[in-house]
Amino acid sequence: MVQETTGPDFGRDPSASNDAGLSAQAQGAAAELGRKAAHTAERMRGRAAEGLDSAARSVNAGGERVAHAAHNAADALSTSARYVRDNDLRDMVDDMLDVVRDNPGPALLGAAALGFLLGRAISRG
Repeated sequence: MVQETTGPDFGRDPSASNDAGLSAQAQGAAAELGRKAAHTAERMRGRAAEGLDSAARSVNAGGERVAHAAHNAADALSTSARYVRDNDLRDMVDDMLDVVRDNPGPALLGAAALGFLLGRAISRG
């Protein structure tokens, strides 16, 4: 039996051209997927950088507030040390009585809290 040999597909397997077309489509789809992934990664990288900048600004601002509070506490301690150094016991008692007379509510709350803490300390001892 003799096989006819006409047309451009002489000697070619018809499935070979189909495979080549599918391979080209797969390569195109893979390339498109790669471009989309790169674009998404680039967008996410930008968002991550913005988030890191925002966090850095927050930490910096928080650090300044903490430093400011620390300076205020140091100033208060220094003022207290100066007060204790410059006043004798009688002056300090007179000043404490003036504060209690001027602020009876907070003074009573403070005395109650101090009494509670002393009572707990004694009962545990």
